[in-house]
Amino acid sequence: MVVLSLAIGLAEQDDFANLPDLQEAPACQENQTTPEKRTPGNKSGVSPKGQTSEESARRHGPSRDANSSVSDLANSVTSDMLMLSPGSEEDDHEVPVCEKLGRIQFSVGYSFQDSTLTVKILKGQDLPAKDFSGTSDPFVKLYLLPDKKHKLETKVKRKNLNPHWNETFLFEGFPYEKVIQRTLYLQVLDYDRFSRNDPIGEGSRGDLLVSLCYNPTANIITVSIIKARNLKAMDIGGTSDPYVKLWLMHKDKRVEKKKTVVMKRCLNPVFNESFPFDVPAHVLRETTIIITVMDKDKLSRNDVIGKIYLSWKSGPAEVKHWKDMMGRPRAAVSQWHALKA
Repeated sequence: MVVLSLAIGLAEQDDFANLPDLQEAPACQENQTTPEKRTPGNKSGVSPKGQTSEESARRHGPSRDANSSVSDLANSVTSDMLMLSPGSEEDDHEVPVCEKLGRIQFSVGYSFQDSTLTVKILKGQDLPAKDFSGTSDPFVKLYLLPDKKHKLETKVKRKNLNPHWNETFLFEGFPYEKVIQRTLYLQVLDYDRFSRNDPIGEGSRGDLLVSLCYNPTANIITVSIIKARNLKAMDIGGTSDPYVKLWLMHKDKRVEKKKTVVMKRCLNPVFNESFPFDVPAHVLRETTIIITVMDKDKLSRNDVIGKIYLSWKSGPAEVKHWKDMMGRPRAAVSQWHALKA
């Protein structure tokens, strides 16, 4: 998953004068067809006027019309970005180790005349295999955050770890003042016909520093939410209003909930709040503490930034933290955790 803030590089129209044109795929690439143009709300492969891109090309030839937002690609930037997993922690518990998940190449262009943002998904490279057959069926989802309802998708490339999409998407009716307040969000997924699609590229949601302390005499686990860093921006202004919610779970049953205060407009908040939970020794192995970092929103539903599951049976980093807590009773054991979806 790649996140690119459109506020970067879209300062004034004159700034685009020396930027490169959108790069077409080389002739040796697969599926050499006219790139599709899609807009939110339209069917796949249909232009805003209801014509497919192939029909438009046959009728009008190459798109060079002065009013065409696609032809205005002198105002474009091509980017090749490395995708990283949220990662797990090293033995020193300080820095998450991220796994390389391949690369995605795309271009972004903006037409000031038509108030249209053009995004072209070019190709992926060295994507990880997600299927049992040792390959993947990748496709890309596109959002303009904070709007999550309207999304666009590329075609699925079957059994391909180096896919070439060469597809163009139009976000129309976006004045410059609104574009710079949005975040372009790209997610690479592996298509699965019979189950949920698997994320290939997982963007960083930020990290949370958590301290655990177990008192076996009092049967209390104290969870301290110390601070977070590099949280994902969820609001239009490029920031978030984070707070942390904690659930004590016994098997699949919610037992107790607690939460921190809300930190206004902060992506690196310091909480320093502690929460004691009563956990008898005989239920420790069936106990899970779910820590969720939320973004507070007054006008709509609060957004989830990321989660951590602490127990005997969570991921490797979480299990290690839990075992360290049990192995050092009455001592506060701190560890950074990468937030996950």
